[in-house]
Amino acid sequence: MQMSTQTAPAAATEPVEIKHFINGDFVAGSGGGTFANICPTTGEQIGVIHEASAADVDAAVNAARAALDGEWGRMPQARRLELLYAVADEIERRFEDFLAAEVADTGKPRSLASHINIPLGAANFKVFADVVKNDPTESFFLETPDGESAVNVAVRKPKGVIAVISPWNLPLLLMTWKVGPALACGNTVVVKPSEETPTTTTLLGEVMNAVGMPKGVFNVVHGHGPNAAGEFLTQHPGVDAITFTGETRTGEAIMTAAAKGVRDVSFELGGKNPGIVFADADFDAAIEGTVRSVFANCGQVCLGTERVYVERPIYEKFVAALADKAKELKLGHFDDPDTDMGPLISAEHRDKVVSYYAKAVAEGATVVTGGGVPEMGGLNGGSWVEPTIWTDLPDDAAVVTEEIFGPCCHIRPFDSEDEVIALANDTPYGLAAAVWTTNASRAHRVGRALDVGIVWVNSWFLRDLRTAFGGSKMSGIGREGGVHSLEFYTEISNVCLKL
Repeated sequence: MQMSTQTAPAAATEPVEIKHFINGDFVAGSGGGTFANICPTTGEQIGVIHEASAADVDAAVNAARAALDGEWGRMPQARRLELLYAVADEIERRFEDFLAAEVADTGKPRSLASHINIPLGAANFKVFADVVKNDPTESFFLETPDGESAVNVAVRKPKGVIAVISPWNLPLLLMTWKVGPALACGNTVVVKPSEETPTTTTLLGEVMNAVGMPKGVFNVVHGHGPNAAGEFLTQHPGVDAITFTGETRTGEAIMTAAAKGVRDVSFELGGKNPGIVFADADFDAAIEGTVRSVFANCGQVCLGTERVYVERPIYEKFVAALADKAKELKLGHFDDPDTDMGPLISAEHRDKVVSYYAKAVAEGATVVTGGGVPEMGGLNGGSWVEPTIWTDLPDDAAVVTEEIFGPCCHIRPFDSEDEVIALANDTPYGLAAAVWTTNASRAHRVGRALDVGIVWVNSWFLRDLRTAFGGSKMSGIGREGGVHSLEFYTEISNVCLKL
């Protein structure tokens, strides 16, 4: 593995102040509390974030409700969708501002964020505006029990005030994945971004004002989870539905809060995703795809691969080739165009991942490559770990069964299709899987047998925003994407007119 020789850039003289965005204004927290925004690349403070009090969250929810009952709620659909197109255009116009904020908060290379985070984050507004524009209204004739006729019309209505709780691994993309369809359907939102990555969500407030979005349609509150902004928001009686991407345990806590008032939830939670490589696969493509699915974004992708199953005839060759690719990855500063992999999101998360590295060794793993913390010179203050591959662990080992969310995987051989399907499904999670084979019949057969929400065949992270997205088992509830988002962000009323 190659290390960057770049030294840390000079710290900003004054950390950026990140305020809440409530009812069209940037406001300080009423409680006076703040916390630091730390750059994971250097470990230096780059911002001061205001902590939301219960009163701040209440003000944001009330602003969202007022907008729903006011100008936004009365706005014609065509005008509403025009505004969402304008939001996307303004994000694209300020591309460099959003890119700089995203890479500073996450540490991911500019090459990754500029191709995924920012362009797809902007695209979410246009895609979902088009979905709503092209959604046909349902109407049909029905003969009633008394032999008369009636016409039934299905009417979609906004669900109301939506609480959006977004994660830190793809901050802009996964936030707009929720905000885009919520607004397209006529709802208003209160967003709580991760406390680790608040900047692009806050910057979106400037965009909303620039395009003339009515006050209160888009609101942002900052803070932590338990007994803080996250809990205040999910427990607020003025919230009509909650959408969340993050850890399964947090999802369970949110679901408990949502039970009061019988609020709807949409969850994309944890995963322990398998990659399955058959001997007939295009070997080079399988290696390149698995390098991406294991190590992209420093392994901090909910859809990433942490368990790799390789058919025995090519097992040893595959392990060696994947290790060679891992060793070639260059770790470095996000501004270095040659950087392949950045740091983990925080020192706390690094400590968690490193603890799994130690646990793997304790449980008897063969460390094929990596397994520690690299020497990064002037960047040693950052949250760095080595890309890591293990073999020879039992199927019940901690690193084989528990989500790590780091740049690592365990590789295990298999001998039959039935065996690998059983191994892949032997987990409480069910988010995603990747299958590598040139046999189309096998691809369909195995894909249908896997207990996951998404199966990629001979690819990984190939996304069409119109398709259903979500997990099964402990990986989530519901589906979003395309018309499937409409099912969550709207309520359908049936109007029956007897003729």
